[in-house]
Amino acid sequence: MTFAAPAASPARRPAPSRRWLGWLPAGVVCAGAVVVFLWCGVSARDLAVFAAYLGAGVALPGTLLWRALTGGGRSTAEDVAAGLALGYAVEVLAYLPARAAGAPLLVLAPSAAVLCAFACVPRLRRHWRSGADGERVPAWSASAGEAARERVPAWCAWVLAAGVAYLIAWSTVNLYRLPVSAAYVDLPYHLALVGEVKHHVPPTLPSVLGERLSYHWFVYAELAATSWVTGIEPVTLVYRLATLPMTAAMVVLVAVLGRRLGGSWGAGVAAAGVAYLLLGPVLQEDVVFTTRPMFTAWASPTQTFGALLFAPVVLLLTGRRLLTGGRGCWAALVVLLLALTGAKATFLPLLLAGLLVVVAVRWAVERRVPGAWLGAAGITLACLLVAQFVVFGRGSQGTTIAPFAAMRGLWGLVTGVAAPELAAVPVTPLLVLTVVHLFCLLCVWGGVAALGRRALEPSMSLLLGMGAAGVGAAVVLGHPSDSQLYFLESVRPYLSIAAVCGVVGRRVPWGLVAAGAGVALLAAWVEVPGDAAVRAVVPYLVLGVVAAAVLVWRRGAVLAVVALLAGYAVPASARELVLRVVPEGRETEIPAGALRAGRWLREHSSPGDVVATDLHCRPVEAPGCDSRHYWVSGFTERRVLVEGWAYAESTLARAELFVSPYLQVPFADPVRLAANDAAFRTPTAENVRRLAEVYGVKWLFTGMNPELGKYARLRFRDSSFSVYRLTAR
Repeated sequence: MTFAAPAASPARRPAPSRRWLGWLPAGVVCAGAVVVFLWCGVSARDLAVFAAYLGAGVALPGTLLWRALTGGGRSTAEDVAAGLALGYAVEVLAYLPARAAGAPLLVLAPSAAVLCAFACVPRLRRHWRSGADGERVPAWSASAGEAARERVPAWCAWVLAAGVAYLIAWSTVNLYRLPVSAAYVDLPYHLALVGEVKHHVPPTLPSVLGERLSYHWFVYAELAATSWVTGIEPVTLVYRLATLPMTAAMVVLVAVLGRRLGGSWGAGVAAAGVAYLLLGPVLQEDVVFTTRPMFTAWASPTQTFGALLFAPVVLLLTGRRLLTGGRGCWAALVVLLLALTGAKATFLPLLLAGLLVVVAVRWAVERRVPGAWLGAAGITLACLLVAQFVVFGRGSQGTTIAPFAAMRGLWGLVTGVAAPELAAVPVTPLLVLTVVHLFCLLCVWGGVAALGRRALEPSMSLLLGMGAAGVGAAVVLGHPSDSQLYFLESVRPYLSIAAVCGVVGRRVPWGLVAAGAGVALLAAWVEVPGDAAVRAVVPYLVLGVVAAAVLVWRRGAVLAVVALLAGYAVPASARELVLRVVPEGRETEIPAGALRAGRWLREHSSPGDVVATDLHCRPVEAPGCDSRHYWVSGFTERRVLVEGWAYAESTLARAELFVSPYLQVPFADPVRLAANDAAFRTPTAENVRRLAEVYGVKWLFTGMNPELGKYARLRFRDSSFSVYRLTAR
């Protein structure tokens, strides 16, 4: 079996009566999503309004701009997916000044202007048509061999639709079917940031009054804009609707890039499959040398949003017109890069690294400076500086240079060594674990080794440069919650595309794939004598020896080793994909009545009002205070004097890796925390007045505390929560 493209044949215009069949897979998936959302409590009104705004206000203007600026892609699916990303970018860049000016609904102005222009200007009207099979498009709008539009083959459309359906099933099991009170721990944090950006630009950290928000927050601007326009509650967007269109478009764009660089839709589907479904081998339970799967769609909206905005950037850089002076493509590139400055911090550094690799390779091969690539690198560097000094305010959110940090954490898991002793672990075992980690990455992306001279092509140099930077960042950087691994996740699609391109057109030895799966199962089944560290490493050593033996036996047959390595990953991948759609029980963390109390306060207060609360710690068994408590600021959409501080820059900057876990770092301003808590624990007229006069607090949000009624006016009470208003004196 190969992924080679079939021989070209004259394209035929499909019969008009059958064109709708090309949209049948997408229609089936959309219908399934509608059923799921209705079953999980989303109202028909919210679904209809969300679909209308996303289609007419974001995707349609973005698609028209994409076609006008870049000439469009080979297929309607490509145009719509890339257009959705461009539409999101325009929406965010429009919302920021609109919200800052106090008129958030002005976010609609760019979309309305685009639709009017493309409806009224004669030379723009042609972009409403997607083109039919065989219709020629300008040569500059496609890469080599891509001069004609085409329909996505039916089998390919159904496979991609099945992939999106799997992601819907996974999200349903792990999020959509769950009540808000039992969802993933970080979702209240995302909700709080949506509320903050809905009412304030520039934003601050809503759970700590006055704390700078040194975080990538543009996705929350997108959600805030959607909430303003549609009237949909932010909680519905965060916990249900918002990330699914981004995820679906990303699947399409990975396949499109794979088709462009691999030469066939088979390569495109394979690239999407490797990116989403192939994971590194796991040979001992609970010991995972992670290859960072792309299953953070709703757990990390910033990653999902940034990944979608980044994919069209790579699409532009692997096309022809951008590199031959197409002004429209450069305009689209700048818009997307500007949106990326605040979308996710990982992507611009990776892109800059990839562009510099292309420049170096082109200089070595051609002995000249490639001006277009240097221009793209310069724009990327400028946007990176804007991100670091304007959006993030020089903050790092705890990211620091700490070689082998991820493996140090894994060593603690394997051996039972805890902080602070973990900080003193010698380098040698960490190097061993790092080598094993790289071996696991090779099992997923071993096809890169088969690229040969194709690695010198600009497109491949770009993907490989970004991939090397992502792997390097995961090894060299450290973060209190292992967020450096997002660099690895960010390059996963592009390493997957490069790996597939390495085996395109070759006959894959599927027997060796099956043999590799069998060897991996055997290595995982056999018990290895020795301590935990030995048992974790030796099975991988066995797999490496087998791969080396095959390489010698087949006299340097790289493809045979690639097939064997991929086979090693099959058992763990199959097991993981099944387990991800198996329901798990989750404990309720947010008390009953919290949403109702929070919304009451939101409806009876102003966006500039400050709330004080004595709720700081999650109700979980953990040493100290797990201060990832954000639902008060999330449900009220108001700034809180002190709620949770785990993700504050002032907290993460003081967390010493493997010495003081960030969840045990106390609040940075103990005087403020003491004044806050004193008003609830020992309410007196002086304690309550201090909150109002010194910190500007107007509302108190707490549980049952009758003593507060002596010094503040009770405005709301149910069986769990009370809300008090501080009166001016």
